[in-house]
Amino acid sequence: MRTEGTTPEQVIANCPEDRQDAMIKLRKTILDNLPEGFKEGIGYGMIGYAVPHSLYPAGYHCDPKLPLPFMSFASQKNFIAFYHMGMYADPELLNWFQTEYAKASKTKLDMGKSCVRFKKPDQIPFELIGQLVSKVKPEEWIETYERIYKSKSK
Repeated sequence: MRTEGTTPEQVIANCPEDRQDAMIKLRKTILDNLPEGFKEGIGYGMIGYAVPHSLYPAGYHCDPKLPLPFMSFASQKNFIAFYHMGMYADPELLNWFQTEYAKASKTKLDMGKSCVRFKKPDQIPFELIGQLVSKVKPEEWIETYERIYKSKSK
């Protein structure tokens, strides 16, 4: 499900009304904890955070005109989705998140490779999301991305 809008505010305003407060709080949590250098934007109908071309001129290998994506969130059909590529790329970070999630939430973790799904907006562990967001700086993400991408392209 794609939410229409060209700004984060528009995307949130176009979400179902019962999710808007959680989306606002999730965005604030991210912005309050986001390491310097990442830039907020809209991509694929989601609010996203990427390494801008000013820090990583090569851009995203799938489309070098785009900045290097890192994290995003969206209101999907049946849940709020939070995507964090750092967890997909770093098994230690993933293990940390899984362990801490079990401590921070009474619900079972519903997760794909980089996507955490929250079916009930009132059960999002905002403090834990803030901690996760603060753990990877843009330079660290570039290093991880290049190490993984270059090893796959050989």
